[in-house]
Amino acid sequence: MDQFLNLTLNGLSSGAVYAALALSLVIIYQATRVVNFAQPALALISVYIAYAVSQATGSYWLGFGAALLTGLVLGAATERLLIRPVHGRSPLSAIIVTLGLLLVLQGLAGMVWSNEPHSFSYPLGFRGRFSASDWFALASVGAVALLLFGLYRLTPLGLRMRAAAFRPEAARLSGVRVGLMLTTGWAIASVIGALAGMLAAPPFIFPNVLDAVFIYAIAAAVVGGLENPFGALVGGVLIGLCLSYVSGYAGPELTTLAALAILVLVLSVRPDGLFSRPTARKV
Repeated sequence: MDQFLNLTLNGLSSGAVYAALALSLVIIYQATRVVNFAQPALALISVYIAYAVSQATGSYWLGFGAALLTGLVLGAATERLLIRPVHGRSPLSAIIVTLGLLLVLQGLAGMVWSNEPHSFSYPLGFRGRFSASDWFALASVGAVALLLFGLYRLTPLGLRMRAAAFRPEAARLSGVRVGLMLTTGWAIASVIGALAGMLAAPPFIFPNVLDAVFIYAIAAAVVGGLENPFGALVGGVLIGLCLSYVSGYAGPELTTLAALAILVLVLSVRPDGLFSRPTARKV
């Protein structure tokens, strides 16, 4: 029973990270129908900037703020400079752009900071059954979810963003600056991705540190449904719990295989995700 409780708590902590990164993927997919494969690289650069600022100032929290700001800038720049020029072409064009950006940014990180692991501290204490850093991960992701709900449901900006994502032509006729709203969505998603990177990177950072996290985040987004932010959050927690149990009872070497098995099972039963809404298909 004690082991089950420990695995559950660990699963909740790691699931919060997967949920945050999955949420960033869903926000971008909703707005542009693009799966942003560059998201872990954008988060990686944000984490490295946080590392540099923390080393220079001695303050983790200044680095944390720098990471979020870097994510904001990188997300907006990616949409404006790389994604918008290929918008409206083949969907494969944007995917190729994000894959290319992933490779470029990971290579750039290796050239600037080297491929050697660098020590990167936890935000708070990390000792104990459910440490302060674990609580911080859950609290921060929960706060992000509430803020996003408030933004999309209770503010004019959120209404314009939803209109730009779902009915761009009608939004333009209503005076909404669709391009600006899409850039804003990418910026917000990249900030959330940077938060996920800051939660996932400790205790060491290196150019490929977020690759496994990204794989599990994609699984979480697909399990929950690429059209449903709430599903991304629940999917992240479910993936975190399942992988924690598999790692604890069957061995950590089976976690990737378990994630793939969960993904295949969900796609076989609900191809659009567990929390997707049924849609009519035209024939």
